[in-house]
Amino acid sequence: MARGPMMGGRPGGRPGGGGPRGRMMIGEKPKDAKGTIKRIIKYIGTSKYLLLSVLLFTIFTTLLNLTAPTLQGFAIDCITLSDGRLNVDFQSLFFYLIILGGVYVIAAVFTYLQALMSARLSQHTVHRMRNDLFQKIVRLPISYIDSHPYGDIMSRMTNDVENISNSVSTSLSSLFSGLLTIVGCLVIMLIRSPILTLVSIIAIPLSIFCSNMVVKRARKYFTRQQALLGQLNGHVEESVTGYKTISAYSQEDNVIAEFGVISKEYKECSIHAQILGGLMGPIMNFIGNFIYLLIAGVGGAMAINGMITVGVIQSFLIYSKQFSRPINQIANQYTTIQTAIAGAERVFAIMDTDPETDEGTVHLPLDSIEGNIRFDNIFFSYKKGEPVLKGFDLDVKKGQKIAIVGATGSGKTTVVNLLMRFYEVDSGAITLDGIDIRDIPKDELRHAIAIVLQDTVLFSDTIKTNIGYGKLDASLSEVEQAAKTANADRFIEQLPDGYMTKLSESGSNLSQGQRQLLSIARAVLANPKILILDEATSSVDTRTEMNIQKAMIALMKGRTSLIIAHRLSTIRDADKIIVVNDGVICESGNHEELLEKKGHYYQLYQNQFVGRQI
Repeated sequence: MARGPMMGGRPGGRPGGGGPRGRMMIGEKPKDAKGTIKRIIKYIGTSKYLLLSVLLFTIFTTLLNLTAPTLQGFAIDCITLSDGRLNVDFQSLFFYLIILGGVYVIAAVFTYLQALMSARLSQHTVHRMRNDLFQKIVRLPISYIDSHPYGDIMSRMTNDVENISNSVSTSLSSLFSGLLTIVGCLVIMLIRSPILTLVSIIAIPLSIFCSNMVVKRARKYFTRQQALLGQLNGHVEESVTGYKTISAYSQEDNVIAEFGVISKEYKECSIHAQILGGLMGPIMNFIGNFIYLLIAGVGGAMAINGMITVGVIQSFLIYSKQFSRPINQIANQYTTIQTAIAGAERVFAIMDTDPETDEGTVHLPLDSIEGNIRFDNIFFSYKKGEPVLKGFDLDVKKGQKIAIVGATGSGKTTVVNLLMRFYEVDSGAITLDGIDIRDIPKDELRHAIAIVLQDTVLFSDTIKTNIGYGKLDASLSEVEQAAKTANADRFIEQLPDGYMTKLSESGSNLSQGQRQLLSIARAVLANPKILILDEATSSVDTRTEMNIQKAMIALMKGRTSLIIAHRLSTIRDADKIIVVNDGVICESGNHEELLEKKGHYYQLYQNQFVGRQI
């Protein structure tokens, strides 16, 4: 069925409906970083066995890495100096070296397995998140789609989710391993030398102080960076889809200039983010090297006084590095983590958006629908305080062909948007066969209605599939019959692969008229009770319009039809013509009656056909 959002010439001017288009807010701080992290962890937790595998391999790897420095110390202490002579306990030395070699081999195997499980966990996590996000996107209210750039929504599905994936695959095991390493190193160091341990832990307050200073300044830049990336994608998407218009009006330089402004702002924001994020690594390395120097100095003095052995100093030097390494790793991954948190907030912002509501409980089987429609004192505004419809009243009897005309912005398409429940009325009621459409489930309501739009929506699939979108279980013979009724069969059969011809994006390998005929065939196959023709011939030539008109006449037969048209020649045979002006019906009647009144319709007619023989 040709169901879907309304198109151009309306508020918003884009596929998705008639709402005002908004610009996204940028530069905001994360609203709830802790809550976002908890939600990411919840997604990670859905793959329990993979998570458990990662944690187990991380534990084994960490324990082996903690064992190695102690074995090195024992090996070094096998070499002693007494009475000016070097003494080596070769048996013990070889024993420790063999064990140490085995530890390194096993640690390498576990490290590989840990990385493998981390990658699988990451992909499972973002797979579930991406599915949830897409399911929410396709159920968002039309008003949300109208008020957010497409490129920004796409950026959340691609860039933001990918950043989360990178963070999960690299940061999760590092954080867990780091925590174990810090605790393990602290315990071992306390056992071997409490004094050197006190020297080592000086790194903790220094690291916390420095990281807090950097985090406070950097967080806002990472959030803004992701928002600007979405805005940049939105601009590119608009420029590509509107390329013909840009070229026709020679606006290439202006588009490039606007892109340059956004790109420059993104560049500057990214530089700030990367610089601040990159500061953590050098700062932590400096702190680690400073502590390393202190341990060497204090340990050397203690060894001279016979308080510890050289092997203990060697172990401590390695443990001090292991102790500070997790902090350094987190610092080095700070950019990834912050970008992931900022991206996750943007993803969850869509997930937290209220879906399209559907409180309908009165089931209306398709076969029982007659097609009587009533608009009763309808008031509606896309933006509060700026009403589009102001007490709109209209009675449509089953099988009637009603044409709705009026100046641009008068509210014609809004009437259809409300009938389809793309938007909800502010006050008043719309009824179908006496039942308020708010009481009818949206799926049932929309299955009873088919739309033929001015700008046909086609998918990158076969012609058969595109026509069959009106009835997914349709056979090839049913599709062929629908195409024949729509007068589309002739050009389809002339194509190399007929009904199995693959269309390019948006059906760009067909003419505008051919795309419209496919849209009509889709509506024919859907066999709706109510038909909406939204300026279906306004963008085609007169000859093509005549072919489409024949197809539409066959389609409208026996159905309640609402026709929105600028070309008054296409609606002369309508049962009733409704003239909408400033949100209300100012005139109604058939073609001849309205011309006799010499009112708004007469003026529209004269503007289009004065000097022409009709």
